[in-house]
Order: sequence, then structure tokens, then C-alpha cells
Amino acid sequence: MVSVVARQIVTTITDAVKDAPPFMLAGYFLLSLFVLSQIFYLLIYAVAPTPRDILRSETTYKHIDDNGSISHSKPLSYWKNAYDNHKKAAHEKGNLSDGDIGIEDAEVFMSLVVPAFNEENRLGVMLREAVDYLQKEYCKDKPNSTANGSIRRRPKGAQEQNGHVSLGNGSAENLPTGWEVLIISDGSKDRTEDTALEFARSLGKESAGLIRVVSLVENRGKGGAVTHGMRHVRGKYAVFADADGASKFEDLGKLLRELKKVQDIDGRGVAVGSRAHLVGSEEVVQRSFLRNLLMHSFHLLLWILTPKATAAIRDTQCGFKLFSRPALPYIIPYMHSESWIFDVEMLMLAEAASIPVAEVPIGWHEVQGSKLNVLWDSLGMAWGLFVLRAAWAMGVYRRT
Repeated sequence: MVSVVARQIVTTITDAVKDAPPFMLAGYFLLSLFVLSQIFYLLIYAVAPTPRDILRSETTYKHIDDNGSISHSKPLSYWKNAYDNHKKAAHEKGNLSDGDIGIEDAEVFMSLVVPAFNEENRLGVMLREAVDYLQKEYCKDKPNSTANGSIRRRPKGAQEQNGHVSLGNGSAENLPTGWEVLIISDGSKDRTEDTALEFARSLGKESAGLIRVVSLVENRGKGGAVTHGMRHVRGKYAVFADADGASKFEDLGKLLRELKKVQDIDGRGVAVGSRAHLVGSEEVVQRSFLRNLLMHSFHLLLWILTPKATAAIRDTQCGFKLFSRPALPYIIPYMHSESWIFDVEMLMLAEAASIPVAEVPIGWHEVQGSKLNVLWDSLGMAWGLFVLRAAWAMGVYRRT
């Protein structure tokens, strides 16, 4: 009975199409496309991730105070508040171009953001390598010098070329010195926060207070933790690095040097650490066939789904990326993805804002204890990439 009715419906529709004039067929076709696009929009709207609200306690930090004790919770600074106020004032005066709205001045030269979820066993080693380098290169008490592209406070009359300082004629701005580390404990249930504070205490009075520990009540995901930390950096440059210490931290100098080469007239630039040069090396070859297959499949998917400049980056997922301070307002406030795919959204937002991006080969080594499930997380990243691209393309996500 059902099959008979179905055949009758199909026959009726076929006869109607045969008898319909061309303009009506075109109307039916356009209407069908519109309905299908709206259905697809609603589906993407339903599955596109929306970051949860930030809790008040998550906008505070703890550190080691001058007498070696753990401080009470203190409020984090947030550069976007001042940026929004400047933007509102400019718009009220009729200036609708965001390009003329500057971000508030940096307080330190380099900010390091470390997302950490249950990292008590690996965090200490990573922090030791990072802080040794930060102390050596950006310590406030160190005389003006350069190394690997780093810059101290610029003397009067100094000029900067490719990350190095040289004396010349004319005046120049004073650059901030010093560093800070923001450890974002992403809902950790182990001793991650204690490990971070104990490490800070071991640095002694001069540097202990430069380690800030932020506790997220619930796990947001690596992308959410990185984005949260980037909201509160005080540096002229801000880098995030994985807590496992897989990236060679002293290659931060390379990132800085290459960023300075590509940054635009407004000082906006991004430098991404890249392991692409390691493809074919012993460490990569010795990985399982499945892991290498999934890696190449993901790269193909990126090439298909992402915009031109983002697709050209050979390693989007390396957890070692550097941002200049003027680039942050064009990226961080518009982040939605909090999962493993967040790196791609950062790069897409940079491309959309015409921010130059440099890909820089860095040292890297495999570290045991990864929380990545190769198969399921790879499938999740593929799905996340599809949803992310569709959400931005269809206007589910907007720069508003």
C-alpha cells in the first residue's frame, strides 16, 4: 500500500515538472536551494561550539609573594577592556576604522602562556627550560643586548633591524623589558597548580612573582585555556607553549626574529613554530602507520577547507606560536574553538585580518604522556575543522 502511494506521489511530481514553464522550474530550484541552505545553517548553528561563560574566580591568579607565601587571589588585567573603551570613544567621534585603535601599552617584553591539564609530572621540566631562557634573554636587570632576535630596552637613538638593535640617529621608543609566565590550570585534578607554585618559590624573591597561576574551575580544552591566557597577557609579545616541553624553547628567538621580519606597519604579526621539516626524520618515520596516515589526511583536509594563506602553512598544530601585542585584538576576542582545532581558527582569523604569518622551523622531540587519542581525536579534529569552516563561512560566527 505504501509503495503504491509513493509511486503515485512521484508520478504526480514528475508530471507537474514536465508541464511547468521554465521560469517556474527555476523558481522551484532557487526555493529548494534556499530551504536547504537554511536547514544547513540551522544544523551548523546547533553543533557549532560556543565557549562557556567565564567565571569570576577564573579572572584571578595566585603567585608567590615577597615573603615566600602563596598570595591571595588577585585580579588579572585584561587588555580588551581598555581596547573596547578606546574603540567606543573612537566610534562616537565618527572614526569607524578599528585599525586606528591601539591596544594599551605592554608592561613586560615577553609573556608565556602555558595551558596545563593534569601536568604535575611534566610541567616542572618544561618550566625550568622556559624560565632559564626567559631569564637569560629578557631579565630586567640585564644590560641592553640582543640574542636570537630578542631586544632589551632600546637606548635613545637606537634603530631596530630584523630583531637586532643598532645605534643610529634620531629618537626611538623605549621598549619594555622583563617577562611573565601565565600557567592556565585547565580544571586539573592533580597537583599541577602546586607544582607551578613550588617551582615559582624555587626561583627566589626576584623572579617568583613573575609566575602567575590561573585556575579554571572546569576543563575548557587546550584551545580554551590558551585563549583565556592570551586575554590577560601584559607582554609586547605573547607566546604559548605546551606543558610537555616538546618544543625547543630557546627557538623562541627564531620566532621573534621572523615575526619582526613580516609584521606590518601597525606591528601586527604572528610566527608559528613548525615541525614540517621533520617529516621523513627518524622520529616521524618510527611512528605507527595509522598515525602518519591520519597526519597526512588531516593536512589534505586543511588544504581543502581552509583559506589560501592558512592552507599554505605546513604545520598548523605545533603548540608553539608567537603573537605581537597589536595582533591580539584581531584574533583572541573572536575565538570559538576550545578543542585541538583552535590553532586553525587563530590562523584563519589572522588571515581574515590580513595579519602576516611566518612559519618557522623549530627543534622538537616526542615526549611520553600525551593525552591525545590518535584515532578518536583525529576524527574529532576533522569534524571540528568542518564545523569551524562552515560556521565562519555561513555567518554563524561573526566579527561582532
